[in-house]
Amino acid sequence: MKINEKSKKILNLAIPATVENILQAMVGFVDALMISRIGLIAVTAVGISNNILAVYLAVFIALGVGTSSLISRCLGSGRVEDAKKIAIQSIGVSVIIGFIFGFITLSFGKQILGVMGADSDVLETAGSFFYIVGSTSVFISLLTVMGSILRATGDTKSPMLVNTVVNILNVIIDYILIFGFAPIPAMGVVGTAIGTVIARILGSIFMYSKIQKTNIAFNFSEIFKKYNYKELIILSIPAALERLVMRLGQVVYFGLIVSIGVKTYAAHTIAGNIESFTYMPGYGLTTAVSVLVGNSFGLGNKKEAYEYGTLAVKIGAIIMAISGIILYFGSPWFSTWFTQDSEAIGKIVTALRIDTFAQIPLAVSLIFAGALQGLGDTKTPLYSTAIGMWGIRVLGVYILGLKFKMDIAGIWLSIFIDLTIRAIFLTFRFRCKTIGNNGVCNECLGVEKRNS
Repeated sequence: MKINEKSKKILNLAIPATVENILQAMVGFVDALMISRIGLIAVTAVGISNNILAVYLAVFIALGVGTSSLISRCLGSGRVEDAKKIAIQSIGVSVIIGFIFGFITLSFGKQILGVMGADSDVLETAGSFFYIVGSTSVFISLLTVMGSILRATGDTKSPMLVNTVVNILNVIIDYILIFGFAPIPAMGVVGTAIGTVIARILGSIFMYSKIQKTNIAFNFSEIFKKYNYKELIILSIPAALERLVMRLGQVVYFGLIVSIGVKTYAAHTIAGNIESFTYMPGYGLTTAVSVLVGNSFGLGNKKEAYEYGTLAVKIGAIIMAISGIILYFGSPWFSTWFTQDSEAIGKIVTALRIDTFAQIPLAVSLIFAGALQGLGDTKTPLYSTAIGMWGIRVLGVYILGLKFKMDIAGIWLSIFIDLTIRAIFLTFRFRCKTIGNNGVCNECLGVEKRNS
């Protein structure tokens, strides 16, 4: 297979996934834009809530990672019935976990929000959003896992189409409920929450209907059958821990940012919303490489798996470097979409210009993490995230942001350092797992022997 054919395969899977990610980012962007019209307190409140909800989402994504890895490898080796069984298992587990997080939200929501250390006005606004969205976690769980099932079959277009429809409806409903329309009163932040939930319910229904048109279609009642979940759980637990380590680390360092000041936190949240568009191609390529590496590995072709991984990284680095340049020069203009506060704009511009230099390390770390997960290695991304998030990012925000009083510059420099070290580590591990000593390096052989 020629390199250009590999590129075509990567892009055929990555482009729909990238479009889907951009649409999702756009909904978050538009929501943030509309919420910013209410005020910076509302921006901070929704940002705090979403950071905690991201911990929930981390577990759902981890389950999707395990699901995608197993299904892609099963399909790569022609085991369609095994792929179907994994899909059914993952749906069942996603329903259980979704309801558990819903219960946790309703029972301990106030205490969870209190961990962030915001003042009473921010917490009151955050609570109204968090209770509504968090209590219905089962729908984001289903939407996430069913999307992973479809992508693992090589169908990245259906999730893109579903999310296109859902996101358009989400924006329309959010606008009506936030600002009011005719007899419908303006609900502000509560309106955003209700719109988000309605969109996710519709998305779950649409996504399930798409699965029914694939070769691993199943009846929803089959999720209640007894299965052996060992393989799915073994792969998903390290992925879940990786996401939890990352999200819990974010909760801690976001709490540190809140302690610096509401304006700094609002600027950080806005910068994050703007920046989200630049790394969407990276996520799209991560989806593609996970499937292709998984298929190649299922066929026993480690060299091809390595070629897919490295080629995807090269493509991602070029695209995200160009995005970073646009981010650098466009940041003053992008900032004014959200606020006219000159101090906040200055902070946003500082953050985004530092982030320009983090785009290539981000591309490398995202794509190689996805490639490793396609190989069935969910532990290496866990190790890199644990060291990077807690040993570098959280500590960096504390030292540079708080102790050295570098404010938002210290925060985003910490992120840059974290991503750079993580990219180097993941590059080494992917090469080690695929072409070192015919596919496994001495260190990896030692680990595998201990685990066998």
